[in-house]
Amino acid sequence: MKDVVFTRDYREPLLRAVEELKPDRIFVLVDDNTERLCLPRFNEKGLDAACISIPHGDDAKNIESLSLVWRALSNGGASRSSLLICLGGGMVTDLGGFAAATFKRGIACINLPTTLLAMVDASVGGKTGINLDSLKNEVGAFSVPDRVIIDTCWLATLDRENMLSGFAEMLKHALLSNYEMLAELLNFDILNPDLERLAGLIEQSVAVKQKVVEADPREAGLRKALNLGHTMGHAVETWGLRHERAMLHGYAVAMGLVGELYLSHKLENFPSATLRQVTGFIKEHYGPFPPSCKEVDCLIELMKHDKKNRRGTINFTLLSDVGNLKLDCFPSPALIGEAIEFCCDAL
Repeated sequence: MKDVVFTRDYREPLLRAVEELKPDRIFVLVDDNTERLCLPRFNEKGLDAACISIPHGDDAKNIESLSLVWRALSNGGASRSSLLICLGGGMVTDLGGFAAATFKRGIACINLPTTLLAMVDASVGGKTGINLDSLKNEVGAFSVPDRVIIDTCWLATLDRENMLSGFAEMLKHALLSNYEMLAELLNFDILNPDLERLAGLIEQSVAVKQKVVEADPREAGLRKALNLGHTMGHAVETWGLRHERAMLHGYAVAMGLVGELYLSHKLENFPSATLRQVTGFIKEHYGPFPPSCKEVDCLIELMKHDKKNRRGTINFTLLSDVGNLKLDCFPSPALIGEAIEFCCDAL
C-alpha cells in the first residue's frame, strides 16, 4: 500500500508529494462545503491548482458529478501526467479517486481527507466509486491513491454529526481488533474531542484497516471483515435515500453494527455484555433507528444487492468475540428480520 502520512501539518508532506510526482497540471476537487471551509487554507500553500467543485452530500455521489469532474479535467487540459488532489470527506475521495482512476486510464491522485470518516475509512484502502439509482457504491474500481495525508487540523471545522459518523467506523475497527481499543473509544468524549488524543486513536484505527487491506487488497477474503456493520448499514442508508430521510454513512453503519452484533450473538455466541455495551453507546449517540419494523422485508430486499452475496444469499461478516472474525455467514431471512426488529426496539 502506498504512503499514508500522519502529520500535524499537511503542508510539508503535500509539497514533498507534489515534488515527487512532478505533475504538469494540478487540480483540486472539493464539494461546496469544503470549498467554503477548507479551500482557503489549502490555497495558502500557493500551489497552482485549478479548483473543481461538486455539490456536497451522498446523493451527489453520482454519474452527473463524476461527468462534471471528467469534463473539468478535460477542459482544463489535464494529461496522463496531471494530478488530482481530493480535498474533502468520503464522498469527495470516493468520487475523486474513481475520476482519477478512469480519466485517460489513470492520473495521479492525493487524498487530503477533511472529515473523520474519510480519515479512518474512505480515503484509505483504494476503494473508489459512485452510487447508482440510490444503490451504494454500485459502480467503482480499486485504485490506491499515490498519497493519503491525514491531519486533524481539518477536524476543527467538522460538526457533531460528521464527527460521530467517522467515529462509527473507528468502533468497527476496534471490534475487529481488541477489547482495549474498544474500551478506549467507548470512553472517549467524541462530542468534545481532544484532537491531540484523537490523532493517536485515528492512527490506531487506520492501522487496523491497513493491515487487512495489505493482506487482501481486492476483497477476495479477509477484507470482507471491513464490511462488519455494512451489509445492514448500507440497506438502512439506501432506505433513507429512497424515503427522503438521508443519513450520514456512519450513522447507518452504527445501526448496522447493532444488528450484526445481534446476529453474531445468535449465531456465533458473541458476548451479550459487549452487545449491550455497544448498543447502549450507539443508542445514546446515534439513535433512533429510522425505519420501522414494518420495513423488514424492504431492508432485506435491499441487502440482496450487497456485493459480498453469493447467488442471491445475503452474506455477513460476524464476530464470535471482539477480534475473532467469522466470514461468509448466511443467516436465514427470519433471523435477519429478528435482528432488524432488535434494532427497532433497542435503538
